[in-house]
Amino acid sequence: MNVLMSIRRTAGLCLFAVFAVVSSPAMAQVIPQPQTIIPSAPQLAASSWILMDANSGRILAEHNSDERLPPASLTKLMTAYLVERELDRGTISLTDMINVSERAWRTGGSKMFIEVGDRVSVDDLLHGIIIVSGNDASVAMAEHLAGGETPFADLMNQHATRLGMHNTNFQNATGLPGDNHYSTARDMALLSQHIINDYPEHYAIYSQRNFAFGGIDQPNRNRLLWRDPSVDGLKTGWTTEAGYCLVSSAQRDGMRLISVVMGTSSEEARAQETQKLLSYGFRFYETMKLYERGAVLATPRVWGGDSNELRVGVDGEVFMTLPRNRNEELRARLNLHGDLQAPIAVGDDVGTLEVYLGEEMVGERQLVALENVEEGGLFKRLFDQVRRFFSGLISNFTD
Repeated sequence: MNVLMSIRRTAGLCLFAVFAVVSSPAMAQVIPQPQTIIPSAPQLAASSWILMDANSGRILAEHNSDERLPPASLTKLMTAYLVERELDRGTISLTDMINVSERAWRTGGSKMFIEVGDRVSVDDLLHGIIIVSGNDASVAMAEHLAGGETPFADLMNQHATRLGMHNTNFQNATGLPGDNHYSTARDMALLSQHIINDYPEHYAIYSQRNFAFGGIDQPNRNRLLWRDPSVDGLKTGWTTEAGYCLVSSAQRDGMRLISVVMGTSSEEARAQETQKLLSYGFRFYETMKLYERGAVLATPRVWGGDSNELRVGVDGEVFMTLPRNRNEELRARLNLHGDLQAPIAVGDDVGTLEVYLGEEMVGERQLVALENVEEGGLFKRLFDQVRRFFSGLISNFTD
């Protein structure tokens, strides 16, 4: 069974109106609307870049986004993500005190300036990793969480695989150069999306402009935190091999974008090129929330159950990113799996939600059962079998 719906925005909310239940795939007629003219994405002075909407995951611009490149200190996004994950799981707390090893203290490059034998809180180390890109802080946390930087790198790679970062391999927690240490703009955008959405309670750290420890006050190297009030993260990186890199995120009018720029020539260049990407995305696109998690989208017939209907919806929020001023063209189709037979459990796959912009399908999500429907009694099951039989006969006759 297919259900066609229009999607319209009124007073900032998305309303859903059922037009018809149809058996053919033809879409409801769409009255042509004035369309935003979308220019080609800006070309940047960088080796690789990508622009993604953080909620819908739609890619708005990209260039060499799957090219494997040295990520430099962008690596620390995964280091911080694993710390945040353990905080969320409760295996560590922000107040836990970590012993600083000589190896952590000796690690070269950017530093938080912890000393051998210091006992430093997880909270301070996490700030040191994110804000001042402390290699010493990264190694100290890797040793605490995994017993050493090598096993921690193994954890990093396992989670990279879990998150779908298919062109990433980490050899350390810092981003210092390694022969087989690489990532891509796409993978870094995906990781950033998880940082923002999985552990939002820790995300405010990425917007902090300064961090002081041991009497030393250091600035965040993300220049856009000073220039653009909508920018609130995430991480800079630099090595001779990688060039100047920047992962940024910004939010305007409820729309959040993630940009990744890799391989620029200077700190100023990475800031300017990132600003070009963000301006392009916010100027020409918008993101709508179409459905809340658990919203009831249909109540199809169920056969042989203790209830005759099943509430059907999506198991997460549904966002859609589209060119500005085209939301009137959005249509949704619910494709339900044939006849639904009890028993059915919460979360069972019952069909798909397809979202169309005009005649183009721009999104697809699984439809799930939002409630349990237990098997009915013997009489109910027999009665439904008879009704289902005659319903099929009538359907075949009318076809």
